[in-house]
Amino acid sequence: MRVIFMGTPDFSVPVLEALVQAGHDIVAVYCQPPRPAGRGKKDRPTPVHARAEALGLTVHHPVSLKGSDAQAEFAALNADIAVVVAYGLILPQAVLDAPTHGCLNIHASLLPRWRGAAPIHRAIMAGDEETGICIMQMEAGLDTGPVLLRKATQIGKEETTGQLHDRLSDLGASLIVDALQQLDGLTPVPQSQEGVTYAAKIDKAEARIDWGGTAAEVDQHIRGLSPFPGAWTQTQGERLKVLASRLSQGSGAPGQILDDALSVACGRGAVQLLRLQRAGRGAQDAQEFLRGTPLPKGTRLT
Repeated sequence: MRVIFMGTPDFSVPVLEALVQAGHDIVAVYCQPPRPAGRGKKDRPTPVHARAEALGLTVHHPVSLKGSDAQAEFAALNADIAVVVAYGLILPQAVLDAPTHGCLNIHASLLPRWRGAAPIHRAIMAGDEETGICIMQMEAGLDTGPVLLRKATQIGKEETTGQLHDRLSDLGASLIVDALQQLDGLTPVPQSQEGVTYAAKIDKAEARIDWGGTAAEVDQHIRGLSPFPGAWTQTQGERLKVLASRLSQGSGAPGQILDDALSVACGRGAVQLLRLQRAGRGAQDAQEFLRGTPLPKGTRLT
């Protein structure tokens, strides 16, 4: 098929690669424009931009698709279909209608649960036991379109957003190839009006750990915000990011370290901290971290 691919971050790259490997004609790749990054603040292409150029594909990175010129350029590609995954721009109706078979979105949740910007983070933070991928026919609403294919996967008890992100990216890549192969035989299924939830964009202001919550809530918070933006706590005025955890045993004042294995008391129960990062340093597993930064039993994290 003649495919327009629309994506921007790392999550989208395996999907682009899978479409190329499957033999589809990628007539253009759309992604967000390069933005300043690094110490020199030089414009850096997005992961999709870099990979598309390496594959010899034509790349477009408009700031908006609302203008008539951008829409005419898109329509002139005469695509059979557009595949959209974490692109980052709203698609006007003229863009949605331009390809012969419209636009398909790869969404990292079991719709209608977790429509919106941060479905992977929110699923872990909410304690969901499973999530998945939906291949959705796009329409004007926010992730409201009918679903062509879906596949569920269990969320591991110690899985972080970073780990689940990579699994779902690969799952999405496989499922969109199946969807295009079966396209004529698929029946779009309207989403249920029950069970709708919205995955609001992660705000750094919500990253601080509340040790007064239950152990399950604290553990989900830590894993759901790892690796970005990273849940954090303080000790002796220094901020520590906590990037991995598991449920543990014990009790004490919320935030109190209970043993040499970095078990920390919560409002009810305890969690064990598995991976930490000091400001300006690299992330370390707990025992390596403790060799350079002792946190003795009884220390209080706030």
